[in-house]
Amino acid sequence: IGSDTSVIVADTQGDGLAEHAADTPREPASTMKTLTALAASATLDMASTLDTQVLLTQDEGGSATVHLKGNGDMLLSAGESDPDHVNGRAGLDTLASATASALAQRGIDSVQLGYDDTLFGDERTPVGIERNNGDYLYYTPVSSMAIDGGRQYSETTPKPANPDDATDYPVLSQTTAADTAAVFAKLLESRGITVTQKPKPMDSPQDVTPIASVSSATLAEILSFMLRHSDNTLAEEFGRLTALARHAGNSPTAATQAVRAALGELGIDTTGLHMADCSGLTPGSTLTVRTLVAVQSRNLTTGVGAAAAEGLSVAGLVGTAASRYTDDAVAGLLRVKTGSLESVTSMAGNISRINGGALSFAVIVNNPEDYSAARSAIDAFATALAKL
Repeated sequence: IGSDTSVIVADTQGDGLAEHAADTPREPASTMKTLTALAASATLDMASTLDTQVLLTQDEGGSATVHLKGNGDMLLSAGESDPDHVNGRAGLDTLASATASALAQRGIDSVQLGYDDTLFGDERTPVGIERNNGDYLYYTPVSSMAIDGGRQYSETTPKPANPDDATDYPVLSQTTAADTAAVFAKLLESRGITVTQKPKPMDSPQDVTPIASVSSATLAEILSFMLRHSDNTLAEEFGRLTALARHAGNSPTAATQAVRAALGELGIDTTGLHMADCSGLTPGSTLTVRTLVAVQSRNLTTGVGAAAAEGLSVAGLVGTAASRYTDDAVAGLLRVKTGSLESVTSMAGNISRINGGALSFAVIVNNPEDYSAARSAIDAFATALAKL
């Protein structure tokens, strides 16, 4: 496994039961997302949705402009709205149908199309994330709107039958808002609405009532999707939404500062914490397993972290930890977040013990001598905790 290893086990009140190098800062990989999730859950209205809206303006000559305004839904589908899934809960086809009907009622059959992607300002990407984002497989800049999280499915990586299945890694578009507007334009044209020119970025008008809109899944459901599939872009988006809600700025740095501030207000010990981003993908982040286990204890004991706790991957069932156990007797008892980078394997979560009671735990291994062996050791360790 190597010597750069930290481990801690705590009871449900956060009191340490056993630990090793628990105060040594280490690179956490995607277990960093648990911090972002708790901060977002404590800050945002997790029952709210992200609505994609269509606004209409007309100039003095009668020319009409349709404004596609995104409010952060990066899990739109190109088809009809799907009430049974998180990815695709809001569908562009449904939005286009409602828009075409509203235009027809006004006698409009020709429009210019603009799209508003201003929600997250000009800074969309944490500095340095490209070092772990080769071929754009793991991150696309946060956007006001995207289809399937920007996933560009192809013959080699086909779209799964279940839209909430995000286990494969197709190339991610880096122009998600423009892509969304282009698809929306085609959907309008298929309904007899002429789009006179290529959609272009455009600020949407203020104080104009939408003529059509579709709503995403709730923020709690999107957070679960983010955690279970370790979606780096959505993690960064939740950091940004947290910063905006706290009026703390609108940049990747503002996001990490907002997460840290929210954790401090919850009493989380952030000694040794350095956030290069909100997802753990960017090189340079560090934290201690003591911070990770404190987040898990907070999830178990306070209502503010409910969405963060319920969204964790469940061994034997769903998410990145679906196969991260060594005995079927513990399937369904481990609720965890995994982390994987070239030189990092980690896991943090909570466990329902077979004989009653619960535990929180966190493990980080940096620079393992044998990566596969270290990963397997973490699985065996978590499995054994359930049997205590």
